[in-house]
Amino acid sequence: MIPIRDEIKTHRVPIVNYILIAVNVAVFLLTYVLSRDPNADFYEFALLPLDIHQGLDVGDFRDIFTSMFMHAGWFHLLGNMLYLWIFGDNIEDRLGHLRYLLFYLAGGIVAAFAHYFTNPTSTIPVVGASGAIAAVLGAYLVIYPHSRVYTFIPIGFFARLRLVPAVVVLSLWFILQLFSGVGSLSFGDRGGTAYWAHIGGFVFGLLVGYLFKKRGRAPQPAPPTWN
Repeated sequence: MIPIRDEIKTHRVPIVNYILIAVNVAVFLLTYVLSRDPNADFYEFALLPLDIHQGLDVGDFRDIFTSMFMHAGWFHLLGNMLYLWIFGDNIEDRLGHLRYLLFYLAGGIVAAFAHYFTNPTSTIPVVGASGAIAAVLGAYLVIYPHSRVYTFIPIGFFARLRLVPAVVVLSLWFILQLFSGVGSLSFGDRGGTAYWAHIGGFVFGLLVGYLFKKRGRAPQPAPPTWN
């Protein structure tokens, strides 16, 4: 399933979400497309769990922050930005600009440590915004449980556009991360996807979303305009 957009209307311009997407794209261009040695940039600015294991310092917090805006390839970047574009504006609308920014960054930090605790001696650089975006998804699931998402569903050689409940889209995503994360514990860190960063970020988002949902009623989905 490939989500395209949700049906929740926002009441303010999601300027922070736009800036986050722009920064992610700019950093990717600088460290991957235009860089003479992307691997050197990864080891310089990405999170290395072993570094934290050997003693947490200011440099490690810098790497946690910078790693949130680095990506390992075009598909990695575009997939993350698609989910941030679809779900991030609504969470910013609900939390407000500053609180959304702080929530996003906190989600990335929680995700980084969730990965570290499951791979404390890994020497593989960790990059990507997916941990922070997972927090956005978790908050969305709690705050907008009745929302629906326009989703391309592959059927054989074709794909049909359907309105799918957000709870289905996001729950399936989380279940996939959970099963993959549990499986990764048996085989150790061999690179690839940081599933426990996704899990940690998502759970953090669930908790924050629950706290903000208790403070007021979330907007209801707008009537669908096309199918």
